[in-house]
Amino acid sequence: MRSYGQFCPVAKAAELFCERWTALIIRDLTFGATRFSQLRRGVPLASPTLLSRRLKQLEAEGIIERRRSETGRSWTYHLTPAGEEFAPIVEALGVWGQKWTRRELAKHEADVTLLLWGLETHVKPEAFGARRCVVQLTFTDMQLARRNWWFVNEEGRAEMCFEEPGFDVDLYLTSTLRDMIYIYRGDLPLARALAEKRLETHGPAWARRALPRWIAPDAIALVKSQRADARAA
Repeated sequence: MRSYGQFCPVAKAAELFCERWTALIIRDLTFGATRFSQLRRGVPLASPTLLSRRLKQLEAEGIIERRRSETGRSWTYHLTPAGEEFAPIVEALGVWGQKWTRRELAKHEADVTLLLWGLETHVKPEAFGARRCVVQLTFTDMQLARRNWWFVNEEGRAEMCFEEPGFDVDLYLTSTLRDMIYIYRGDLPLARALAEKRLETHGPAWARRALPRWIAPDAIALVKSQRADARAA
C-alpha cells in the first residue's frame, strides 16, 4: 500500500482505509458478505487478481481474517475487531454521500450487478412470513439476457438467482434499471413509483401487500439530500 511517509495516526489510518476498493470491501463485509464471489459482486470493476491482492494486504494488516468454510474446500472472510471499528466510518461516508453527492444518475453509474447485490443484502425476506416467496424482477431497458432476475425468499434469507429457480413466481416486479436504483437509493418513494407506474407489480394480494416491507429503505436511504442543485429520480 502507498505510504504518506508520516507518523501521524491520521496518515497511517488513511494509508489503509483510503486505498482503492478498501472502503467498499469493508462495506460489504459489514453487510454480511463472507465469500470471495460475494465480494466480487460488490466491486465488479476490480479484477479477481486485484481483489485477491487487496484481501491479502488487509489480512496482513490485521483488518480482516480468513477462515475455512464449513466444507473446508474454500475460505471465508471476516472483519477483525480492528476492521469492525471501520464500520462506523463507512456508515458516516454513506450518510455524507446521501447528503452531498446525490443527483441524476450518470450513464456509467447504472450498474445492475451492484443493484442486485444491494437488494440481496438489504431486502427483508421475513416480510412474506413463513412461506417461500419468489420475486421476479424485470428491467424493461436491459438486453434480454440480463432482463430477468429472481429472488427466492425462504427461511429468513433472500437468495438472488441468475436463472429461473424452479419454483413458481409469486410476485412480478417490472421497472427500468434506473428507476429501480432510484427506489433502492431512496430517491423515488415506492408509493410514487407505483402510482406513476414506474414500478409495476403483478401477483396475489398477500405478496403485493408485503412489498413495502420487503423493499423498505435502510437508514442511509432515508437521509435527505442537502444539495441545492440536487436532481434525482
